[in-house]
Amino acid sequence: MMCTKSGQSRSKSKLAAAVLLAGAMLASLPAPIVFSQPAAAQSVRVVPEGNRYRSQPKIPFASARRTAASKSSYDAKFQKVLGVLKRDRRLISSIKRVAGRYGIDPIHLIGAIVGEHTYNYNTLDSAQSYYVKALSYAGLRFDFELNGEHVDAFVQRPQFNSCQKDSIQNNSDRRWSCYENVWNSKFRGRRVDGVRYPKKNFNEAFFQPLFAGQSFGLGQLSPLTVLKMTDMVSRKSNFRKLQASQPDQVYKATMDPNISLHYMAAIIRDSIDAYKSAGKVDISKNPGLTATLYNVGNPWSRASQFRRSGRTWPRENYYGWLVNDKIDDLRALL
Repeated sequence: MMCTKSGQSRSKSKLAAAVLLAGAMLASLPAPIVFSQPAAAQSVRVVPEGNRYRSQPKIPFASARRTAASKSSYDAKFQKVLGVLKRDRRLISSIKRVAGRYGIDPIHLIGAIVGEHTYNYNTLDSAQSYYVKALSYAGLRFDFELNGEHVDAFVQRPQFNSCQKDSIQNNSDRRWSCYENVWNSKFRGRRVDGVRYPKKNFNEAFFQPLFAGQSFGLGQLSPLTVLKMTDMVSRKSNFRKLQASQPDQVYKATMDPNISLHYMAAIIRDSIDAYKSAGKVDISKNPGLTATLYNVGNPWSRASQFRRSGRTWPRENYYGWLVNDKIDDLRALL
């Protein structure tokens, strides 16, 4: 009897120990993951508003020279463009409408316009002046070429073979960016097959057959930028895609505010997407950063560089710094 009871007692003890061990093992397992939102979205940090620099970064000499030549000042130019935008409610209405189509805050478009006309262009008299200029360019016959060779023929050279992949050719931004990179690395300022090529950027070399400036219109767009963004604009706004074989239409897109606003919005949308995807930060709440990227270009490579840099936040340049510094004045326009 005693032996039987002892055996039963030992069996119960073993059973209890086994239950406790199983409970401990279950408790040590990681809790199940609840996918309330995509993991990628969780890793994107929102950049705070305002400037990272306490004082404005140095303004390039070229901008200072243009301003001095017009016998003006940055403050005077800023106040002038602000006044033009205050008076032109039709333009402000268009800015709001186009911004909504591209899913961006209209303050980003305001920042780009103000920055361009404060630093990179002499003045903005009225949006109407750009309609007039767009009409003056209509009917002019010219081609995007260098030394008599059209750009479409030039990029068929073997140096551009890396750009012929379907993944590049099927995206206007990737395609023209690839051509631009090859030009810079293989042709710019070099002698190739017995020909000396000018030490000019791709846009200057091929896309300015009539005009000395590098950019035009309300948004100070370049023809090359228009060609890069044409796929997005077509997708978002149902405009016909533009080709280098249509120089008159490309220049119209740079000059006509009814069209150029869409290309400006596409540039800003692309910058926000680039930093969210490649940089893992959301810059949509910081107009100074989108203005900076509008000014310097190449948002995808810059986003990747930022992520590798280890810096906490991307930083504005002189142009974007002004936008953030004057944000209350710019918001008042809307």
